[in-house]
Amino acid sequence: MSYYQRHIFFCTNCREDGNCCENYGASQIRAYAKQRAKELGITGKGGVRVNTAGCLDRCNEGPVAVVYPEGVWYTYVDEQDVEEILQEHLVHGRVVERLRI
Repeated sequence: MSYYQRHIFFCTNCREDGNCCENYGASQIRAYAKQRAKELGITGKGGVRVNTAGCLDRCNEGPVAVVYPEGVWYTYVDEQDVEEILQEHLVHGRVVERLRI
């Protein structure tokens, strides 16, 4: 068994041409997700790890996050979208189809 059940990676890359997730506030959204995951009690061994990632090479679909080990890619607009990903996918194991890429 792996140490974490799931990882969620948020692209926080910033490109000079401006086509990047960071222009959508990705770092702030990742910080929100990390704090909420702690509040929900889903972090730590056997739980969820919220990670920062460099470029995930899907800039045109951004902002993006990916959940492993399932390999489910998401886009999001705001904290409410990320809250839905946290509650549905990371807590209950249900993919949020409306946000799936």
